Amino acid sequence: MSYSEEYLSETAAIISHLDTALCEKAVELLVAVRARAGRLFVLGVGGSAANASHAVNDFRKLAGMECYAPTDNVSELTARTNDDGWSSVFAEWLNGSRLNEKDALLILSVGGGNVEKNVSANLVAAVQLAKERGATVLGIVGRDGGYTARVADVAIVIPTVNPANVTPHSEAFQAVVWHLWVSHPGLKLAETKWESME
Repeated sequence: MSYSEEYLSETAAIISHLDTALCEKAVELLVAVRARAGRLFVLGVGGSAANASHAVNDFRKLAGMECYAPTDNVSELTARTNDDGWSSVFAEWLNGSRLNEKDALLILSVGGGNVEKNVSANLVAAVQLAKERGATVLGIVGRDGGYTARVADVAIVIPTVNPANVTPHSEAFQAVVWHLWVSHPGLKLAETKWESME
């Protein structure tokens, strides 16, 4: 079997093992956030930061949600990192945005944060703040042992079918899952361009 065949076979296996009931529950929570005029903050680092930017576009345009990604403001992000440190950068950004109980946090991450291993401690601090403020916490992560998967209201854990490919599958399936959410009839408000053309 070629690597391409192996990788795509793994992809098919992941799809067959995704928890669809949790996807439905996540949509219900997002609908509730929108109904109470809450905001959605999408957090990620590395490739997940790029995914966060894309997700913000989709939630705003297709689902009519007020939505932001701290990593889209590189000036503020680097100023906070330089002055206060990387581990607090997201929590302080959310604090400045007056995160509250009407809002929601969506974590896009391979591991979901682990303070003990000093991996994505900034995501852990952000989730802790969200829980303190009573905000909804959602996650799309690649590890069930990370902080996000343990404490989120809903965490979609991308099944590991090959430990050597956890990162590429996790980041790819972040897009699969959030596209499922924004195209869900319960959440979607606006038509996508090509589907609306005859």
